[in-house]
Formats: sequence, structure tokens, C-alpha cells
Amino acid sequence: MVTPRATDAEAHHRRGIALEQSGRLAEARAAFESALALLPHRALFHHSLARVHRFIPGDPRLPPMQALAQRMAALAAEDQVYLCFALGKAYADLGELDRAFRYYLHGNAVRRRSVTYDEAAALGFLQRIQRCITPQVVAARQGRGADSPLPIFILGMPRSGSTLVEQILASHPQVFGGGELRHFGEALVSAGIGQRYPDGVASLPEDSLRQASERYVAALRATAGPAAIRITDKMPTNYLFLGLIRLALPNAAIVHTRRDPVDCCLSNFTTLFAPGRLAYTYDLGELGRYYRGYDALMRHWRGVLPGAILDVHYEDLVTGFESAARRIVAHCGLDWHDACLRFYAARRQVQTASVSEVRQPVHAGAIGRWQAQKHLYEPLLKAMGMPA
Repeated sequence: MVTPRATDAEAHHRRGIALEQSGRLAEARAAFESALALLPHRALFHHSLARVHRFIPGDPRLPPMQALAQRMAALAAEDQVYLCFALGKAYADLGELDRAFRYYLHGNAVRRRSVTYDEAAALGFLQRIQRCITPQVVAARQGRGADSPLPIFILGMPRSGSTLVEQILASHPQVFGGGELRHFGEALVSAGIGQRYPDGVASLPEDSLRQASERYVAALRATAGPAAIRITDKMPTNYLFLGLIRLALPNAAIVHTRRDPVDCCLSNFTTLFAPGRLAYTYDLGELGRYYRGYDALMRHWRGVLPGAILDVHYEDLVTGFESAARRIVAHCGLDWHDACLRFYAARRQVQTASVSEVRQPVHAGAIGRWQAQKHLYEPLLKAMGMPA
């Protein structure tokens, strides 16, 4: 039976999520604390609060989580996951990195047991794309897409800086930030391409790419309205379809976000994604091997599509922000606007795991953190072919 107390707590939590996505982080923190005051043993609420709160020594928010961890084995699996990621964040804030990582290891291991992931199939798919979408296949299908310059595709591994890049662009008055859109994959399916990808691309009907591009652009327009000159599509996994994106929408801008490989992988490992998403991120070995497969695919695309992809390194945004931001804006065919420097002030909703980070100016705190803990990451480093 759901009690009024529980109902009120859930309402506070939902309000906190909405406030967090809108960038009102102090109000979100207050809403999560109101939820916890009613249901202090709800691990999900602790995890939500940890996302928007920076823990300090003597923090009164930590002991309730420590008390809950005393009976970790008695908690439901998903509660263990939420609590471990909350404690991992708390101890990382406090500089107790070994202790933090032990919680992340436990939380990821519990989540991995509930996830179906066929590693051979996932890596095989990346390799099949490279075999099937060759420079010759792309050259033979030029001119079959739509001329629209509307889309800006922002893609890459999750936690590589894609939300930051979108926030920079969405701060431009001529750009609408679309977020993570499923429109391109859906357009491929509706045009009969998705079911045949990648093996059937060489034998696609003459008009299928134009059908896909027109349906995609129509879906973008419905998302943003008629006034937008450019619309961002920040679905990270569109890197799987880069050959088709270029054929279907030759005038679209493509921005690929990159980050130090180990920093990127560890940021994935220490971020709790929605159930059912990114199944390769819950095991260090699987994560490292997937990264290598993704990286090989991106090298392939650069060879197939020379000059079409702008690589944006997260580290360049941190060390030379304005120069990197200007390069991104220019690549998208836009004149510079100073609002792009104040990306953290944009009030648009952000619904990704980076929701808190993009509400503050860039800083170097996330660069190279893994170097001090190499002894903990041996399975990841081995899978990536790096010395432990």
C-alpha cells in the first residue's frame, strides 16, 4: 500500500528531477532533501541528491548513506546500485578515491548481473560496418540525399563532452538544441534501410536515402518549429551511421567529441545510466574492449569521409575554450555569437548525465584523474591495450 508520506516523497523527487534538468540545481537539491526527509531509506533519493551536491568533510548528508550501507546485502539489487553510486560520488568528492571506486565496482557488478549484453555481437557489428560501408560504396551513392543544412550531428562516446558542445551551440540564437533524438534511426527503419544495415547498404533502392533524409528533416522540424536555422541532434550512437548520414544529408554538420580514452571510460563506469542503456559500461574489461571497437570505427569513418567530421577534444575545450568554441561554431556554418561563451547560463532543459556539469564554466578537474589510481583499473587498461 502506498502511503501519503510515500506519495509526497515521490512528488518532491519528481519535482527535483525537473528542476535539475532546467538547471535550477539549488532548488533541485532542496527538493531531493525534502524527499529524503520523508523517506530517508530510499536509495534512489540519495543518488539523486548526490548528483547535485558536492560533499565536504563532516557533511551531514553522508552518515545516513553509510548507515544504509551497513545492511547492503539486505537491500534490493537496484537499491544497492543507487546507493553505491551515491556513495561513490560522495567519497570521490571527499578525495577518498580508493573507497569511492570500491563502491562503484560493487554497484556496477550488481547492475551487470541484470543486463543482457552480447559482447561478441556488439563488437562484431562495429566490424561489419567497416567491412560493408567502404569508400567505394559511399562514392557510388552520392547525390541521393536531401540538400538540407538544418541538422548538426553531435556524436561520440558517452561522457566525451557532447553535452557541453551542444550547450555551446544551443546558446547561439540561430540554433535549437534538440538533445538526444532517435529520429535518424527511426527514419532509416521507416525507409526500409535500418533492417538491412549494414550488410544491405550496397544494394539499397535508388530512392531510399532520400526518403530517409526527408523523414528525418520533417521530424527535426516538428521538434524545433519553423524558425530554427540549425538544430542539434546529440544522439551519441549516431557514430554507427556516419556513412549514411553523409549520404542522406551531405550538407549537415558533423561534430565528433573526443576525450582522453581512460578518462572517458572511467566517466562512463562511474555514471549510472538509465536501465537498458549502454550495457557495455558495467564491466571494466567489456568497456575497454568496446571503446577500442568504437575508436577503430571512427578511424574508418575518417578515411571514408575525409574532411567531413570535426573532431573536438574535451581537453581543448578546457585549456582553450574560446578558440575551440569558435571552431565548432564556424564548422556549423554560423557566425560567431558571444552567447556561446556563456553556455552555462542557457536555461534550456538538459536530460543527460551531464546535466550538472554544463551549468558551470569548464574546468580541468576531470582531466587525468585516473593516473593516481592505475592499480584499480588494470582490467580496463589491459582491455584497452595500455600498460597497467
